[in-house]
Amino acid sequence: MFGWAITFLVIGLIAAVLGFSGIAGTATNIAWILFVVGIILAVVFAVMGRGRPRV
Repeated sequence: MFGWAITFLVIGLIAAVLGFSGIAGTATNIAWILFVVGIILAVVFAVMGRGRPRV
């Protein structure tokens, strides 16, 4: 998930440097959404994993 977020962030940065503002904004928004979803999933999986060990 974080790999995809970094990929879209790099695409957005390159597009911004080249002057493609629409593509840059879209790629940056996708990167931000993927980053937030990744953080939420990491927290959920961390909380779900903290239980008694199964026998």
